Amino acid sequence: MRIHFVSSTNDKSRSAFRHMTELYGQAQLEEADCLVVLSGDGMMLRALHETSELGIPIYGMNCGEIGFLTNVYRPDNLLSRIKNAIPLEISPLKITATRPSGETFSTMAVNELYLLRESHQAAKIRIKVNEVTRIDELICDGIIAATAIGSTAYNYSAGGPIIPVGTELMALTPISPFRPRGWRGALLPSDTVLDFEIIDHDRRSVCAVADYIEFRHVCQVRVLQKNEHPLTLLFDADNLLKDKFLSEQFAV
Repeated sequence: MRIHFVSSTNDKSRSAFRHMTELYGQAQLEEADCLVVLSGDGMMLRALHETSELGIPIYGMNCGEIGFLTNVYRPDNLLSRIKNAIPLEISPLKITATRPSGETFSTMAVNELYLLRESHQAAKIRIKVNEVTRIDELICDGIIAATAIGSTAYNYSAGGPIIPVGTELMALTPISPFRPRGWRGALLPSDTVLDFEIIDHDRRSVCAVADYIEFRHVCQVRVLQKNEHPLTLLFDADNLLKDKFLSEQFAV
């Protein structure tokens, strides 16, 4: 098995990288059968973004902090662990953001897309679901569109629901909504097309953030689930993501 290792810059990750490449070698990324990430969730997200076109499975080992998307770091029996790992296919969000100048940007989001006000003034956002306006004017600090994978992150912190892994849903969760008073979000089928229009965008500037990729001063954002090229994460049988999500729902 040809493995390509990547790590972050912290001491634990660098030490693990040196040790693992001594044990298992270092294949070229384009020739690798598996990408092993020696870090935490942030590096896992970057690896998913940077290798999305390669279709290579990713096996993470936690050398960071939380490591929700990773397995326990152990240098022994890595080849056997990868061979016996349970694959999880995930479909990221496809994001298209437009600035008032007409400049357009496209990227993906594994965890979430969120819109956030850039000034002291609240954002005003029109929300369309499958071309139908559902909220004409949401006055808020921002809004989150989260995948099941990302539902335990910013989405949950903002009061959104945890979505069980494998459920074909995405969460739409407002950030500090002021009007309408009673709206606290929605669960939408993963084939939904979401359109956000920033009202009065010249005075009420909003940025769009897809995982860690930021686009400043946008006026329109489209979100849909990208299904044509799913990404593959590998998990040890005693470390399945669905079990972690279940535990999160009962955490106190």
